[in-house]
Amino acid sequence: MMVGLEVSDPLGRYDELAAVRIGNVFLAGRSGAGVAAIQAAIRQLQTTAIGATGSYLHVAVDQEGGNVQTLRGPGFTDLPTALEQAASGPDALRAQTSGWASELVTAGITLDLAPVGDVVPEGTALSNPPIGASSRQYGSDPAVVAPLVASVVEAMEEAGLAATIKHFPGLGRVGLNTDTSTGAVDAQTTAEDPALRPFAAGIDAGATAVMVSSASYPQLDPENLAPFSAAIVRGLLKERLGFTGVVVSDDLGRAVAVSGRTPEQRAVDFVAAGGDLVLTVDVDDAEPMTAALIARSQTDPSFASRLDDAALRVLISKQDAGLLIC
Repeated sequence: MMVGLEVSDPLGRYDELAAVRIGNVFLAGRSGAGVAAIQAAIRQLQTTAIGATGSYLHVAVDQEGGNVQTLRGPGFTDLPTALEQAASGPDALRAQTSGWASELVTAGITLDLAPVGDVVPEGTALSNPPIGASSRQYGSDPAVVAPLVASVVEAMEEAGLAATIKHFPGLGRVGLNTDTSTGAVDAQTTAEDPALRPFAAGIDAGATAVMVSSASYPQLDPENLAPFSAAIVRGLLKERLGFTGVVVSDDLGRAVAVSGRTPEQRAVDFVAAGGDLVLTVDVDDAEPMTAALIARSQTDPSFASRLDDAALRVLISKQDAGLLIC
């Protein structure tokens, strides 16, 4: 589980997460407090967490650039949009990313929910609310985007910041935002689609995590949204693309796209489909989602094995990040 805490007061509701031993948090919202203030808050949070869970937390943010930048203020670089970042080319982007990734590491951030691997077809940006309308994409050509994503992943991982490529298998062709709408559909993407190349490149570059979108991809699975699709999560991402890291959901708490299932169902169905880290921005989901995962594992041996595998993948990522003390 990864549960959202308000970035301006991360300790405010952490006791509710500690009670059910949540091991990963997402700092939600926006802060202009700067590196020193965030570092102090995270140190206090980690000191509290080690007694509750036996390991330190993964602390994640959305630090992409443009409108999507959780942390600003003294010590944090104001990042341009991904589209603007891309103009400098892979080598320059690698150097730039190394600098701002180090800022996050200094502040105590362990996992960035970036970079965006979505490809937005040329001329369609304004009709693509989740990505193109805010210039969150690195471009419209998968052959151009792939090396850019790889360079960002390599720079982040080398700086000690775990990278998360999102939003698999791509949100660049949808006409609705999954955060605010149902019915976000990409009717085009197939298992052979060139638009998957940036994700493959990021995986090859060593990304710690891949985030799955909450859209529908009928060419890949006509029945299920991506986070609940074994064909997409296990079949395409883990088996076909060979990803062995952590598969994290997009928000399964308040996102309208997943509102057709209860929070408990969302958590169980994501893990059953092959997901490893359930992300919700709603603290109130922590207890019922955790309880649902445990209850299912107690009655279903195959699910219990899947849950163990998911937990192990998260723990390996924590070990790589120096967050385990055993």
